[in-house]
Amino acid sequence: MIGLRLWRAVRIRRRRASGLVLLLACLGMFSITRNSYAEGLAPLKIVAFGTSLTARGGWQPALEAELAACLHRPVKVDSVAKSGETSLWALTQVDRVVAEQPDIILIEFYANDAALQRFVSLAQSRKNIGDILDQLRQRLPQARIIVMAMNPFSGLRGLIRPFVDSYISVHQAEAQKRGLEFVDHRPNWQRLAPDDLAAAIPDGSHPLPDIASRIIAPELVKHIAGNNCGE
Repeated sequence: MIGLRLWRAVRIRRRRASGLVLLLACLGMFSITRNSYAEGLAPLKIVAFGTSLTARGGWQPALEAELAACLHRPVKVDSVAKSGETSLWALTQVDRVVAEQPDIILIEFYANDAALQRFVSLAQSRKNIGDILDQLRQRLPQARIIVMAMNPFSGLRGLIRPFVDSYISVHQAEAQKRGLEFVDHRPNWQRLAPDDLAAAIPDGSHPLPDIASRIIAPELVKHIAGNNCGE
């Protein structure tokens, strides 16, 4: 009788051990399959379309890395951007953006429009961004288009942009009128203490790249990925 009980106990333990091994093997296969699937995916293509806040921003590599980790797929961020330019220049660059065939387009073109010496009226800026958005929607119907408000201005660079908030508002309105997305980074910048904010944007316009990466990239990842992050 004791031998029979011992034999049954051994059989039960063997079954449990076999089940555990099978479970671990399945989990390993799932992990390998998932990684292989991610490696086989084409990169998510993003084009950042803007001014020096994009051209000199330095936040693109952080966005690539953080979004790729979030989505478990490659991410590539390219820029069509030029310092000092306005929405008038942007109208001439739509072909370049379209040629990239992006999945997502990030746009910021209010900052230099709002500078007094650029002579781009609020009405003209609104018309320009509307035309840009219409062209991109028509030619890239599957792309997500996200209009952005970037960092605050201060000092002389703030003084020459006394109505910058109005320019942001009309760009936001044109995006929302078309059912497009808008991301406002300014609240995250304003959470910094005044001295830290001044140190982060020493020239009153262009943030230090490492600080811009910490402010801008996580907000964009949250907006782009939503609840899909980590799944």
